[in-house]
Amino acid sequence: MIAVALSADAFAVSVCKGLCMRKLNYNQALLIAAFFGAFQGIMPIIGYYLGKSFEKYITEYDHWIAFVLLGFIGGKMIYEAIKNDEEKECSLEKLKIKELFILAIATSIDALAVGITFAILAVNIWSSSGIIALTTFILSFIGVVIGNRFGAKYKRWAELAGGIILVLIGIKILLEHLGILAL
Repeated sequence: MIAVALSADAFAVSVCKGLCMRKLNYNQALLIAAFFGAFQGIMPIIGYYLGKSFEKYITEYDHWIAFVLLGFIGGKMIYEAIKNDEEKECSLEKLKIKELFILAIATSIDALAVGITFAILAVNIWSSSGIIALTTFILSFIGVVIGNRFGAKYKRWAELAGGIILVLIGIKILLEHLGILAL
């Protein structure tokens, strides 16, 4: 569920990239998916090791940190899905690697925070990051195809669903650690 939620931003941007293609270019769709998948897979690893280095200082408050981080990230995604930001530009020219690199970083910042949360929760970072990377790759590829074929109809819903999932996971972690929900 976290992998799907984290993929929502990349999916939304992929839909926009698909909209910008006059004709679906599978090589560009694979390149977009590879960039987003790689960054979404790398960022949790970076966050995990940052979190591990501070683990002894935050163990007592780890569930609150996870709750706040996931709630903030999810809330931000929900806000961005609800606000009207249709002025994003669409370039029909050739895909620019520099732009794709920046977009991949921007859409994976939340994965860095989730990596910190994974360190607190002692999650296996390698399998989790692999699942996140693969999920993002697949959903980004699908996003380009959907964007090219169906337009921006699903972008907002994907981002909204991803945000809600992250908020709910944060609430679940908090309630489990407070003893309200059984582990």
